[in-house]
Amino acid sequence: MATIQDVAKAAGVSAMTVSNVINGHPNVREATREKVLRAMTRLDYRVNVSARNLRKGRTGTIGLAVPEVNRPYYGRLAAAIVDAAAPLGLHVSIEQTRARRENELAALSLSRNRMYDGLILSTVGMGPKDAEWLKVDHPVVILGERIFGGPVDHVAMPNVEASRAATHHLVERGCRRVAFLRGPVGGDVDVSSLRRAGYLQALESAGLPPDPALEQCLTSFTMADGARCARQMVDSGLDFDGVFCVTDTVAMGVLRGLADTGVRVPDQVKVIGFDNVDESEFLVPSLSTVDPDHDTMAERAVALLAHRIEHPDLQAEPEEFVGRFSVVTRESTGGRRRP
Repeated sequence: MATIQDVAKAAGVSAMTVSNVINGHPNVREATREKVLRAMTRLDYRVNVSARNLRKGRTGTIGLAVPEVNRPYYGRLAAAIVDAAAPLGLHVSIEQTRARRENELAALSLSRNRMYDGLILSTVGMGPKDAEWLKVDHPVVILGERIFGGPVDHVAMPNVEASRAATHHLVERGCRRVAFLRGPVGGDVDVSSLRRAGYLQALESAGLPPDPALEQCLTSFTMADGARCARQMVDSGLDFDGVFCVTDTVAMGVLRGLADTGVRVPDQVKVIGFDNVDESEFLVPSLSTVDPDHDTMAERAVALLAHRIEHPDLQAEPEEFVGRFSVVTRESTGGRRRP
């Protein structure tokens, strides 16, 4: 295996110059940089990432803690974070918290023991009152809605605005009795409360009175619960012509439940989800949904974490980043089938 000294000799430069090229130092002439890179290619020189991380007291691994690894959304998110981390030379170790507060706290406190340089934590169980737990001695970036005003960087979806747009999309398509399938809404800010706010804002803007009977509370965001709820709404005689689901996973179940009861989508009831998971495009009918731009969110989370890792003494204020979104129109709300 070629060494840095071998590359220096082949390029006719010093080992320090080779090191500067490897580390992207700006004070290297372009001609010299190209000469070094050609020598590295010719000799098949590989950067010893492990040794470099050891010198810096790092492992080159970041942690990603998500509620569930078997949900389409979190699988999509994890893949995007792995893709964003790779160009930075970072490996990603994924763990599951099962949406439990105690497991999220454990992920925070044990990250150093697990040899992570930093942690990206998707929170569900923790709330604003847990902000003190975020004062750890390693970089942390929070994904989600539950932590506001905490001492770490936070990457969130535009939940209110996107949910308002999703509900407005149903109204534009002629719906006047829009059901909203969500989780329990309590005193804390979470995904259900934020998306409910957007849903209610859209109804108000359209001059449609809110009906508590149209808000259906799920025990879990699963396809099984979505299907069960859809069947119950139909069997109970509830009058509805549109359904906004808190996630695509729930919406998939709703499509199944409506089909079981003979309700035609989108002719009788229109359905829209949230997340734009890959599976949503291939359902029959294909699912209209909110696309929260997973890739941009993942790239921003990884970039924020990498910056904190590279600059451990940085005292900059925590950054609050809210991503973009778009409404994807498919067959479940009357969109055309793709040719």
